[in-house]
Amino acid sequence: MSRSALEIADIFRRHGAAWRAAHAGHVSLGQLKVMSAIESCRTAALGGHVEACEGCRLTRVAYNSCRNRHCPKCQGAAARDWLAAREADLLPVRYFHVVFTVPAEIADIAFTNKAAVYDLLFRAASETMLTIAADPRHLGARVGITAVLHTWGSALTHHPHVHMIVPGGGISLDGTRWISSRPAFLLPVHVLGKLFRRLFLTGLTALHAAGRLRFFGDRAELNDLQAFERHLAPMKAKKWVVYAKPPFGGPEAVLAYLSRYTHRVAISNRRLISLDEAGVTFRTKDYRRDGDARHRTMTLSADEFIRRFLVHVLPKGFHRIRHYGLLATRRCKANIARARELLAVPAPPEAPKPASSAERRTPCPCCGGRMLVIESFEGVARARAPPPHRWRAG
Repeated sequence: MSRSALEIADIFRRHGAAWRAAHAGHVSLGQLKVMSAIESCRTAALGGHVEACEGCRLTRVAYNSCRNRHCPKCQGAAARDWLAAREADLLPVRYFHVVFTVPAEIADIAFTNKAAVYDLLFRAASETMLTIAADPRHLGARVGITAVLHTWGSALTHHPHVHMIVPGGGISLDGTRWISSRPAFLLPVHVLGKLFRRLFLTGLTALHAAGRLRFFGDRAELNDLQAFERHLAPMKAKKWVVYAKPPFGGPEAVLAYLSRYTHRVAISNRRLISLDEAGVTFRTKDYRRDGDARHRTMTLSADEFIRRFLVHVLPKGFHRIRHYGLLATRRCKANIARARELLAVPAPPEAPKPASSAERRTPCPCCGGRMLVIESFEGVARARAPPPHRWRAG
């Protein structure tokens, strides 16, 4: 298959049944549901509707989307809806991008304890940011945070990390003024790294003591608390990386960035190159290299590609986008209004209502006219041809 035509769904449809049979008993129900959803997405299996152009009478069949959050084809609309809801929360200030990453040894623990460790990653990273930002020796303010969990590296390896978008400043602790950060500097990353390490390791030990971590196979000995604490000891001396990127120019740049990050899945269809006897070939980035040398390709067997993709299926009900500080849901609107007051900027105009499904419908490819739904149908075993004779003008 050519790069332009190849999708994750094609790989699952061609090799998914054999993969499930080969790994029966070792695949979670959540992973099976993701495979099924992606395989069925925008096919007759999920049903759909027949559209007709009110101008040239062209008819076409449109199949329903699976809406699974791990499906590469279903995240565009979800990202647009989410961004429209958050646009009013953006302030006219510079924004910073901060990334919290755990060492490989911690990622190994998370591999079999995803819900508990991913949640701890959010809590430790957010508490670190809020604590250091509130310290008068640094910013001395309450900041807002939008945090997004990613669990993958470019080669689909297990690499959990949290991306944070943070405004360059916050409300003073007494609530009377807005305190701006320096133009190109938010908080010292070495200070963030040390506190993050301490909070995370303390929280990890607490999870183990509460019986919320499980280990199997050659790691079963870590079920003993003392053995687990010995395993963590070297992590206390290791440098934990917190990375701060240069600030964005303003709210428009933040929205463009968030649209790429908030609803991203482990690998997009755009990165796929081919599927053949050698396996799946896709584009990757080697961040240890610079310039054009950073862009590379990788080929994995179909079996290994599917395994790596499914590693990044999140636990059921797990929220991968979270808000903290000034942006915490309960007080977000009041905090944003106070920040705008202190910044002496007007409230943004009321956001337009989200577009209806009819307004989102793509126009007629023939004349650009409006497409109208003339029939809906339930899921069927195979695609149906459009019934143009049933459509009437008006």
